[in-house]
Amino acid sequence: MPVIEDFTSVPVLDYDLVKRGQYKPKFLAQLRHALIYVGFLYLANPPVSQAIISSVISYIPRLFALPQEQKDAILMRNNSHFLGYSRFGSEFTKGATDLREQFDFASQYQCKWTPGAPEFLKLWGDAQWPVESSLPGFRETMETYISQVEDLSFEFASLLAEALGLPPDALDRFYDHPKKSMQQRCKVVKYPPTTSGSTQGVGPHYDAGFLTFLLQASPHEGLQVQNLHGDWIPASPIPGTFVVNIGKGLETATRGAAIATSHRVVSPSESSSGPRYSVPLFQNISQHVRVSEQLLDLPDDIVALVQARGNAATDSVNFSEYDREQSGLVNLIGRVKSHPDVAERHYPELFRKYFPNGLPKQGSAY
Repeated sequence: MPVIEDFTSVPVLDYDLVKRGQYKPKFLAQLRHALIYVGFLYLANPPVSQAIISSVISYIPRLFALPQEQKDAILMRNNSHFLGYSRFGSEFTKGATDLREQFDFASQYQCKWTPGAPEFLKLWGDAQWPVESSLPGFRETMETYISQVEDLSFEFASLLAEALGLPPDALDRFYDHPKKSMQQRCKVVKYPPTTSGSTQGVGPHYDAGFLTFLLQASPHEGLQVQNLHGDWIPASPIPGTFVVNIGKGLETATRGAAIATSHRVVSPSESSSGPRYSVPLFQNISQHVRVSEQLLDLPDDIVALVQARGNAATDSVNFSEYDREQSGLVNLIGRVKSHPDVAERHYPELFRKYFPNGLPKQGSAY
């Protein structure tokens, strides 16, 4: 079926419309369009402390400027939860090296895995943090930021359900309860100006789970979103906004109504004024839920819009297992494929399954 509507820019939605009750229907209509046709949106005036956001942004250059030995002390390879520091060029997407350096942090969580339990329970657990004396206040700031964006993510999920003609609590079946008992993961990423032939900051991919809330923490271009025809559309930084996008889990849960959109980051050019920084938070769902067994029944008018939309062209293939596996396993498979060095140490059976020839010099199992 041919695509009948496409996007050439990412829409901007103003969260203040929700706070002003009489304008909420306008917000929901805009959200419905973004969910079905774009899969990405800017969220202006989000209910997250601007002081906390500014503090996070101010810490980022100092975080990456820590001595290399201090960063290496919290290498992700030492952590079965895939939390910690990743050196430049150590992650792979679509058969090529991602030219970025990053830290993976998370909300506080005590790992529930015990011998004999599903391995994916190891994914949630203690984060690794820089030494407090080296970066005073950073951990507290990040944990506050994660908590506030997590709260926003659950509020937004209720609005998303309403935009699709469902009750506000329609997505609750996919979460643990209380919702704050789940662990939320947050990256801090540096994309330095490229000095090589490659410009792949991160290759084309989908996000897992339900929702991603991205803080573009520097003015640099780079994020690109693939529209329904396969064209790459820039998502330039807009101060005072989050970029919100749909994950493959939510796409599956909504029977394709909320579309997960392929996206990538192009590295800053060699002549750039400095590195690009970003802070994505990934909203998790219950590790135990099998999304394919909890699919949402959508109103006929929404179904008709989705059928008329057609299927999107895409350069991404990851997180395709939501139609059959538990959410925790889908996420674990994704982490194994992206970080084979961590998988080799902590998940040897899965490592051998996806990397039968050992650690790749370049490339991944996608």
